Amino acid sequence: MLRPWKTILSLDFNNELSVYRQIAEGIITEIKKGRLKPGAPLPGTRVLAADIGVNRKTVVLAYEDLIAEGWLATTDKSGTFVSHELPGMKGKAQQKHHDFVFNDHEELQPIAHAVASNLIVFNDGWPDVRLAPMEELAKAYKRIFQQKARWCMLGYGHEQGIERLRMAVSSMLSFKRGMNTDPQNICITRGSQMALYLTAQTLLQPGDAVAIESPGYLPAWQTFVRAGARMVHIPVDEKGLVVEALEEVCKTTPLKAVYVTPHHQFPTAVSMKMERRLKLLALSNRYGFAIIEDDYDHEFHFSAKSLLPLASNENADNVIYISSLSKLVAPAVRIGYVTGPPAFIHALAQLRRLVDRQGDPIMEQAVAELMEEGAINRHAKRAINIYRERRERMDQLLHTYLDKQVSFRKPEGGLAYWVKFVRKVNTEQLAERLLKKGVSVMPTERYAFDDTPLHALRLGYASLAPEELEEGIKALAALVK
Repeated sequence: MLRPWKTILSLDFNNELSVYRQIAEGIITEIKKGRLKPGAPLPGTRVLAADIGVNRKTVVLAYEDLIAEGWLATTDKSGTFVSHELPGMKGKAQQKHHDFVFNDHEELQPIAHAVASNLIVFNDGWPDVRLAPMEELAKAYKRIFQQKARWCMLGYGHEQGIERLRMAVSSMLSFKRGMNTDPQNICITRGSQMALYLTAQTLLQPGDAVAIESPGYLPAWQTFVRAGARMVHIPVDEKGLVVEALEEVCKTTPLKAVYVTPHHQFPTAVSMKMERRLKLLALSNRYGFAIIEDDYDHEFHFSAKSLLPLASNENADNVIYISSLSKLVAPAVRIGYVTGPPAFIHALAQLRRLVDRQGDPIMEQAVAELMEEGAINRHAKRAINIYRERRERMDQLLHTYLDKQVSFRKPEGGLAYWVKFVRKVNTEQLAERLLKKGVSVMPTERYAFDDTPLHALRLGYASLAPEELEEGIKALAALVK
């Protein structure tokens, strides 16, 4: 892209310095300031000469000097570029100085934005984006833009999201998850993480105590800490959150909220059993704390009967329910939602208005259309059949290659296995060694919030084809044996 050279290069024809040298010095100044980066293309001599109003030969002389001095480089076919090796600036990065103080934020759990095509990635339970209904989504986009009233969607919308999508979500929650919701009591967000952030900022005051599963979901822990909460860690076993331990905490500590992932606990993937769910709800009503239920991948459950959310129970007066369509469609489709007591959702929506005036109405319209016509439901049925097969394959591979080195249970649902090593394993070091073998895993030390070694890995299987799963497990087995 050509830069506005008339405003960049200021020429003084009465200056003692020759015009071609003024051009050269002007370009050098832009490079030193960092506005012209190494490798950036410069306009051709004719284009630049016409742009700044000089003879082409003047620009040619300026370019020749800059090439000779090492500021520019040229190739016959590609033109003239800022040199990658600048004179007197090798290894020096241009950094701007600032005098103000700001709040630094702890780095969130790392997410691989882009990976090499030959890298096998065991993520924390992402869907396979190759299965996403992209053709249907593209057609829905096209239909929306062909509507006569498409201009209506280009202005400001409702901070809670378009009503059409809220109605579709409400209907889905009613028929699929047994919940009694009102579209006016649903707030659409840019993914479930935004819903969690808005919930924390609306619900909590500095010093409030929040109980969280341990091991648990690190971004949730960080979100609550950022809101000023004091964190209370409650253990998890094969039946989910140990509610008896929570009850003991309630006797001595006034809790403002309890954060749970009951359907498929993160990271262990266990499902909270019914007796514990009922006791958790009873404790909430007795002690007056909110339950923040993060139902991040409800659709992907493989046992005969999927447990309904806590929020579907008739005694769920204090439940704030968070979920997302991102894992169902694709992570790039940033549509989450939150529902709860009406007054709370109203307050949350006002905060959302300050943080992000509205969502993406075009995407919301497209997803709502796919939900209405059944495309999302068809995709879910197709995806869950594929993920069920991959879950079975993962089980076979773990038994084949790691049977004596690990212990695990086939998860009732979710898109990841929780694999515990028989002996002590530093997963940070293991991850570094595996990466050299072309396999990526996520270390789990931070899942315990106090750096207590868990000697386990959360291995997402859904985004990997069967042959990729086998290659990855074989590489893991070769290192831990």
